[in-house]
Amino acid sequence: MTTLILATRKSPLALAQTTMVAAHLREKLGVETELLKIVTTGDKQTEWSLEQRGGKGLFTSELEAALTRGEADVAVHSTKDLPGDMPAGLAIAGYMPRADARDMLIVRNGIETPALVATSSPRRRLQLLKQYPGAQFTTIRGNVDTRLRKIATDKLADATILAAAGLARLGIKDWPGTEFRPIPFDQMVPAVGQAAIGIQCRAADVGKFAVVFDAPTARAVTLERAFQSALGGGCHTAFAAHATTDSLYLFHENIGLHRLPLSGADFAEPTATAARVLKQLGLK
Repeated sequence: MTTLILATRKSPLALAQTTMVAAHLREKLGVETELLKIVTTGDKQTEWSLEQRGGKGLFTSELEAALTRGEADVAVHSTKDLPGDMPAGLAIAGYMPRADARDMLIVRNGIETPALVATSSPRRRLQLLKQYPGAQFTTIRGNVDTRLRKIATDKLADATILAAAGLARLGIKDWPGTEFRPIPFDQMVPAVGQAAIGIQCRAADVGKFAVVFDAPTARAVTLERAFQSALGGGCHTAFAAHATTDSLYLFHENIGLHRLPLSGADFAEPTATAARVLKQLGLK
């Protein structure tokens, strides 16, 4: 029986996601699976400001190198970590079904309006300021449980923001001393690809996985990533795009938050759709 090697980060969330993908591949393809656990630059540099240093490829480059060298058959990513451009010879094999894509505001008990919020994301900061105009911001890095502890126990900030999907995949429905408040899309647009687990492979192997993964998720994320590629968005730009079955939620630091209708034709031509919408909004 064939054994597929899956490259993954070592973080608890990454391992939880890769375990899901491994089980899916075993079921759909009748293969064995093995995990290649890799510590990425982003994992090592826990004190870096991703906004100042730039976050492009920090959590993905080492996994992609393992694919290129043939040490792994697929790499499993949080899609929101994937840069808009793909290294030569690599491609997206597909996506697992998308989970809840909303951001979650986690507030220490007893605080109605957070004054100090821990997030390093310009996207989250600018959108949150619309809800809490007087808020100040600080940065905390670390795994999910570390961040929750820093809010609930260490009181390093009044609140933080995490992806709802990541919390769910770790089995975290609540945390002592905090309140979980999901933020709707019309108040905070998620990062491109948020809540989608992306599976990357060598371009020559895409056909092997053609029918294995989730088509509706691929349809939505492909459109979102077209906007990301068109803008060249990275950690320095406060930008977000999220596609549902009939709407595009888009946020950009220069124009704020917009919701636009989507048709089947828009999904069929993602590159053209991104170019047209960005031109309409004055972003290109």
